[in-house]
Formats: sequence, structure tokens, C-alpha cells
Amino acid sequence: MEDADNEESKLTVLNYTLKDLDRIDDFRESILDFEKQLVSFEGSYGDPATPGQSEDANKINPLNHTFAGGCYVREISMPKGQLISTGIHKKEHPFFVLKGDVSVLTDQGIKRVKAPYHDITKPGTKRLIFIHEDTTWITVHATEKESVEEILEEILAKDFDDPEINLEVLQKQLQLKNK
Repeated sequence: MEDADNEESKLTVLNYTLKDLDRIDDFRESILDFEKQLVSFEGSYGDPATPGQSEDANKINPLNHTFAGGCYVREISMPKGQLISTGIHKKEHPFFVLKGDVSVLTDQGIKRVKAPYHDITKPGTKRLIFIHEDTTWITVHATEKESVEEILEEILAKDFDDPEINLEVLQKQLQLKNK
């Protein structure tokens, strides 16, 4: 058993192990299934295929876009009582909760976040967020793009098969590293 544990620790790349990849794969499948059910309810709005681009969603959750020195700053206001499904992030970037209180479900579990708070979003992250109090959430993305549409294409994956976040690619990297 000790040899298996040592072998697992050698397989770490991007802070993942092969065991983590199985757990993440299960989570990804579950969150997509849940999202399909969520958007099928009357009163749901937004299109998971185009996060942040729905006029209805943007009326309820206003977005502010700021550009500065090769950075795109995206600020969203989220009213209390909502359950939000985020896009699939392709790039690592910082995020800041300036105001509010939310519960966040990721492949790491559920975490209660109260402002002020900041952390780093890792590639492949997709979240479900329940808003306990009106919340202001900001993300900052390094980019040379100048339009919101181009930036969203650069920073958000259409699905988990995207080559930048695909678990099969990560698994091959882990296996090559072990050789």
C-alpha cells in the first residue's frame, strides 16, 4: 500500500493526481446534468452555451466591463436568492468577492464565501453559486483582446472537451511525467 501512495505522489502535475482526475470527471458530468435540469425550470434564464451573454440574465445580474493595461476586469452583481451556474473557465485568473455572501460548489466541494474574499480560479473550473446576500464578484483576465466577445471565447470553454481543460490530456501528461 505504501508503494501505491508513493506512486500517486509522483504523479502530481498542475496540483492533480490520477485519483483527482476521476473525481473531477464525475463532478463535471454531475454539474452538467444538474445545469440541464436547472435551466429547464420555469423562470430560469440564460443559456449555458453562452454564459454572460443573455440579455435577460444581464438585466438581473448586471455586468460591467473594464479594460486596463492588458487586463479585462469583469464585474457582476448578483441579487440574493439566486442559484447561478458559471461558465467553464479555460484560464487561471484571480477573482474577488467585494460584497456579499455565497455558497460555491466546485469539484473541491462546497465553500461558504463572505466578502471581502479573493482566490484564484483554476482552468477547468465550473461552479454552482447560491447567493445568500446581494453579491458583487469581480474577475480579472490577462488578455490582448479588445472586445468582450473575443475575450469570452478566449477565457471560457464551450464544454469540457476543450483541449486546454480536457482530463484525457491531463491524464496523459501525468502518465508521461511518471515515466
